[in-house]
Amino acid sequence: MSVLIAIPARYASTRYPGKPLVALRGPDGVAKTLVQRSWEAAMAVRGADRVVVATDDDRIRAEAEGFGAEVVMTSDQCQNGTERCAEAYDRLGGGFEIVVNLQGDAPLTPPWFVEDLVAGLKADPVAEVATPVLRCDGRALNGFLDDRRAGRVGGTTAVFGRDRKALYFSKEVIPYTGRRYADEAETPVFHHVGVYAYRPSALAAYPRWEAGPLEKLEGLEQLRFLERERPVLCVEVQARGRQFWELNNPEDVPKIEAMLAEMAAG
Repeated sequence: MSVLIAIPARYASTRYPGKPLVALRGPDGVAKTLVQRSWEAAMAVRGADRVVVATDDDRIRAEAEGFGAEVVMTSDQCQNGTERCAEAYDRLGGGFEIVVNLQGDAPLTPPWFVEDLVAGLKADPVAEVATPVLRCDGRALNGFLDDRRAGRVGGTTAVFGRDRKALYFSKEVIPYTGRRYADEAETPVFHHVGVYAYRPSALAAYPRWEAGPLEKLEGLEQLRFLERERPVLCVEVQARGRQFWELNNPEDVPKIEAMLAEMAAG
């Protein structure tokens, strides 16, 4: 199956304006923008036929073209990354059997997360949308809890049924555990990894639906599928010793830079 990876990137983020152009310094001392590190993560994925940056901002376009990325310009009316990916797919003329939305705030996404996600969608002929989930260790879960206590919105968590279909996604920490865990301990909480794989039929339908109350409250685009009773397949991925974190707040920059250093040391 042909696979397109689209990296939606917008400048006018409500919580963190200009986020795609924030510089992240690697262990080699070289600073690269968030959009470049996200593009490099996408380029490492095996089996992708094309990788594009989808944006509505000329500053992001100039930066992306400067490091060699293909850019698709999209409308500034897109409400979220899924709508931007749908528009990018149309502007490219379609023709791909699976479209991957690798959100531009997740530069630590290992290539096997995306590879396993695509394989999971291919293996389920009924599923139209799939997304990865990663079981939290205590270190990750405690980071989520610390963010919430400090009034910050950190990562998203997911709960799903026996059939691996999502029940709900939230910026709160669900399910409730009532305690902290040792850093290396396994927990019952799953971190939702901000990547999606869609079949073109689901991607085409999405922009025609109005955002529902849960999507508006949580600010989570995938809830539009659940509110329309369209199942979302959760594909469990393995960390393989890697730490994973998205850039959600300015406070996440040193955290991600530390994780980049850990990756290099490992």
